[in-house]
Amino acid sequence: MFSLQKLFARDDEFFKLLEASAEDSRASVRALKQVLGGAKASSSLDQFAALRSKDKEITTQIRELLAKTSVTTLDREDIEAISHVLYRIPKTVEKFAERYLIAADKLRDIDFSRQLHLMEQATDTVAAMIGELEKSHFEEVNQYNEKLQQTESEADDLMLELLKELYSEKYPAIKMVIVRDMYELLEKVVDRCRDVGNVVANVVLKHS
Repeated sequence: MFSLQKLFARDDEFFKLLEASAEDSRASVRALKQVLGGAKASSSLDQFAALRSKDKEITTQIRELLAKTSVTTLDREDIEAISHVLYRIPKTVEKFAERYLIAADKLRDIDFSRQLHLMEQATDTVAAMIGELEKSHFEEVNQYNEKLQQTESEADDLMLELLKELYSEKYPAIKMVIVRDMYELLEKVVDRCRDVGNVVANVVLKHS
């Protein structure tokens, strides 16, 4: 006989794993804040390696759970899509940290605080949005998605402002290239959060 209790238990596991992945995104931004604050390179990279390993394990657990579960409240491809876009957030943050630590001596005078604020705002919103996923409240999810779209728009505006300053020949050519690369990676983190918003909003709309 089909067990509703077993179905609900499995669904609960999926939601908990997705929430854990969203929390890893927030943790990666906190770790980056430590890097930009001057934390030791070795300990900083260890944090990112641990977070990446943890999030990869979450992705694996979701894939294995899907293989064992024949029926889910959300479509299987939707669960996989949300898991995939969540994983890309800490992965992009780690990429920035690695490159920053390589070129740290050339970046000491560069202020990334405004981008960091937007990233914190975006990952907090992602975590809150994933928390609403189980309830499938479209209005609440849509509000979070709109907030993510606004944050992404602010990140775009900030990028244009910073590029204008960067192209004013304020820095030597090699430093300009390095700083632009760093700016683009930070903007991409917010873009990844926006991607989560779009995927989750579409999933909830489909099931509302």
